Amino acid sequence: MSGDARFEDAGEGPLRLKAETAEDLTVISALVQDAVTTVGDVAFAQRHHRLALLVNRFRWEDRVAAERAGRAYERVRSLLVVESALSVRSNGLDRSAKDTVLSVLSLAFEPAEEGAGTLTLLLAGDGEIAVTVECLDVSLTDVTRPYVAPSGKAPGHGD
Repeated sequence: MSGDARFEDAGEGPLRLKAETAEDLTVISALVQDAVTTVGDVAFAQRHHRLALLVNRFRWEDRVAAERAGRAYERVRSLLVVESALSVRSNGLDRSAKDTVLSVLSLAFEPAEEGAGTLTLLLAGDGEIAVTVECLDVSLTDVTRPYVAPSGKAPGHGD
């Protein structure tokens, strides 16, 4: 005879999230905080109206469980994709320096008329990527298995 399923029995799968409202975006923003990428892993497909970033995301959703279990913190490779992107501009980045590491601090959306607006990716070091969008359509998808965070530490921002 089997008992009821417990939360702990569930397998933890990769994240697959979508944001279509500013409120939805706050969840994705929290999950990509301290994600790192390189300039070379950021691509704007103008013809397809898509901006894609391949990021190494700190697994914030696993931090407490890792601490309780006394195991290492984890990161995972994820795709952060902005659909309906009409234009992309950057400030504080040298787009020709493909190996430059970028660290994501947050995502914010400034609405305009009829659902359009500007999505801003705020980066450490005063950099930013601003995306003019026809509508808010952002997805975050884990594309690899989690791996041990190379630093062995959870990112911190001081007080």
